[in-house]
Amino acid sequence: MTPSGTIRTGIGGWVFEPWNESFYPPKLPKTKQLQHAGRELAAIEVNGTYYGSQKPATFAKWASDVPDGFVFSLKASRYCTNRKVLAEASPSIGKFLTQGITELGDRLGPILWQFMATKAFDPEDFEAFLQLLPKSQDGIALRHVVEPRHASFQVPEFIDLLARYEVAAVLADHDDYPMFADVTGDFVYARLQKGSDDIATCYPPDAITRWADRFKTYAGGGAPDDLPRVAAERTAAKKPRDVFAFFITGGKVNAPHGAMALQKLV
Repeated sequence: MTPSGTIRTGIGGWVFEPWNESFYPPKLPKTKQLQHAGRELAAIEVNGTYYGSQKPATFAKWASDVPDGFVFSLKASRYCTNRKVLAEASPSIGKFLTQGITELGDRLGPILWQFMATKAFDPEDFEAFLQLLPKSQDGIALRHVVEPRHASFQVPEFIDLLARYEVAAVLADHDDYPMFADVTGDFVYARLQKGSDDIATCYPPDAITRWADRFKTYAGGGAPDDLPRVAAERTAAKKPRDVFAFFITGGKVNAPHGAMALQKLV
């Protein structure tokens, strides 16, 4: 057992027009952009899988374009989560998991199950959904993280439910969505969404330093004392945990530089 988990920082996707000037070298072919991002970053959250399926060959190509240790987090299909009854999502979950994602091999990171902001917490139905998430696919272990965006999820019952199934909740740094700083699985997944295009590193340097310290605490098996937990009385086992931190949405133009600045500190 290592004394600390691995901390990977990254961005959402790798195709964004402003990055042609702010991140990628001049005249770099678009076909080489993922290779460049793979050298500069440690992880990428793929949003395209939320909207449509990909071919197995596509996942295999992505895996071949990035170095050892790099991972892709995949956002699960919207058809799995944007539904009235989550317990009925089995066919959609199966379709998503069998489209060829395991072609990524050891480059496959956590799967993000994102819910609409109008989706309220129904304990029985949400547990039924968690029961549909398999521990592995084609012999490859799967890690699951959920992102509820409704305030009704901010109750200890939700945290206890996640811990029972060893599923993480997104640590969202967002102006409107709830933050879940509680540890419920063997990894922590953060989405940093308060950046600005006017800041060269997306987040101010002092904020990046604070987040770096928090992530190092998580990686070492602890929990930061400056982030509010929903189940404040609950304590998670102290053990090394991997951390995934993505600069998303706010300050997207400089998100790659934020990720690189944070990676240097961890």
